[in-house]
Amino acid sequence: MARTRLLLGIAASAGMVTALAVPAVASTSSPTTPSAAIAPSPSYERATRIQKNLRMTLGKKFAGAWVSADGRTVTVASTDAASAAAIRKAGATPKTVARSEAGLASAQSTLNRKARSAAGSVSSWYVDAKTNSVVVETRSVAAAKRFVRASGVDEQAVRIVKSNAKPRPLYDIIGGERYFTTQYGCSVAFSVTNGFLTAGHCGPTGEATRGSNQVAQGTFGGSSFPGDDYAWVNTNSQWTPTAKVNRWNGTYETVRGATAAPVGTRVCRSGGTTNSRLWCGTIQQLNATVNYEEGAVHGLIRTNICADPGDSGGALITETGGQAQGITSGGSGTCNDGQGSGDSTYFQPVAEPLQILAGQGRQLITDGGGNPSPGYCDGYSTKATSSISSGANQYQPSYTSSASGTHGGCVDGPDGVDFDLYLQKQNASGTWSTVASSTSPGPDEKVSYNGTAGTYRYRVHAYSGSGSYTVGYTKP
Repeated sequence: MARTRLLLGIAASAGMVTALAVPAVASTSSPTTPSAAIAPSPSYERATRIQKNLRMTLGKKFAGAWVSADGRTVTVASTDAASAAAIRKAGATPKTVARSEAGLASAQSTLNRKARSAAGSVSSWYVDAKTNSVVVETRSVAAAKRFVRASGVDEQAVRIVKSNAKPRPLYDIIGGERYFTTQYGCSVAFSVTNGFLTAGHCGPTGEATRGSNQVAQGTFGGSSFPGDDYAWVNTNSQWTPTAKVNRWNGTYETVRGATAAPVGTRVCRSGGTTNSRLWCGTIQQLNATVNYEEGAVHGLIRTNICADPGDSGGALITETGGQAQGITSGGSGTCNDGQGSGDSTYFQPVAEPLQILAGQGRQLITDGGGNPSPGYCDGYSTKATSSISSGANQYQPSYTSSASGTHGGCVDGPDGVDFDLYLQKQNASGTWSTVASSTSPGPDEKVSYNGTAGTYRYRVHAYSGSGSYTVGYTKP
C-alpha cells in the first residue's frame, strides 16, 4: 500500500486532519527503568554484615570477601596474615593474598581510562577477589595482552581469560515510548510475549524497527490496516517486554489485564510525541468507524483525548486498575494548545490482536506475567480445553453426584476477552437451572457451590471476544 509521510490523515471532509505517524528523523530518550530490589536471604545478610565490618576494621589490608556456593562459608582476604584472628572472630575464614581491594580497584580504574584502546574482541574486565586479580575476558588473548600492556597497569595483577562472550546492551519495552521504522516514528502500545503491540498503519509485515535509542529492535510480525489498525512487532533478544506504560514523570502505569471498559470510563493515553505527561479523558463511544484517506477502519474506541503526529501505536489504559484498552490510531485536534473540546482520538481495541497472538502461544505482559499463572485451574479433578467464539455458549459434559457437597469450577481464558462460567443443575422435568455463576468483566472465573445430589453441568459463555480456554471442575 502506498503511504504518505503523514500517514494517518483522516478525510478532510470530516474536518479531521491529525496524522499520528511521523517520519523517522529523530530519537527520544526515555527514563531509565528502575530495578526491583531483591531481598537477600538470611545467610547472605550475615555475609554482608561480615564484609562491611571487616572492610572497616582491616582498612587498607582488606582484599575482598566471597560466599561459598552453599551460602554457609564467608571467606575474607587480607594482605596481612596477622589479620587472620580478627577475621575468624568475625565469623569468616581468612585468606592471605598479595593485593588489597583498593589496589585491584586502582588497576581496574587504569584499564577503564584506556577503554577506548581496547579491541572489540576484549569483552569485559572486572575485579575477582577469589583469584586476587583483575580478570580481562577476551576472544583474542593477543589483543588483550596488547591492551593491558599499553594501559600501563601492573601486568602481574591481571589475569587474561579466553571467552567467546559478546556482551550487548539490553533494553526494556515500555508502553507509550517511541520506536522507528524506515519511514515513520510511532509509539509502543503494550508488551506481549517476545514483542509489543502497535498500530497497523505504522508498518507492513516484515518492516524493520529501531528503538528510541536507534538500536535495532525487531520486525513487524503481523499488520492490518485499513479495516483494522493493529500490528505486532517481534523483538530481538536485546529487548525485554515489561508490564509498564510510561507516565512521563519518572513513574509507570502497571498493566494488569485487558478487560474491555464501558462507555464513560476514565482512560489515559501515552505516546512518544506528547511525552510530557499522560493525557486522560473518557471513552465516548465504542465500535466507531473512521474514514481515513487510506480507507475505513471499524470497531474503534472514540475518546475526547488529544494526540499528535508520532503518538500512533501508543497505549490507551484505564485511569485506574491497569486494564489495557486500545492502540492509538488517529484523530483530530492537537495537544499543542492543551486538551480541549475539539479533540478526539480513536483507538484500535487490543482484544483482536491479543486473540490472534494467543493462537501463537503468546499473551499480553502484565504484572505477574499475563494471564493468571498456568496453574490457575490446577487442583480440579477434571480439566478440558476448547475454543469458543464471541457470543457463543458451550456446555461441558454433565455429571451425576450421588452425595451432597461442594462443586468447584473454573475457566481460564486469554487476555482481552470476557468469559463467564455458570454451574447448572438438572430438574426433575429434565430442564436446567443455573445454581451458581461467576461473571466478572474478565477472561477468568471461578465458582463454588454447596449442592445436593443430582446431575450438573458447566456452561461457558463468551460474553465478548473469542479464543481458547481451559475449564476445570471438581464434584463432591
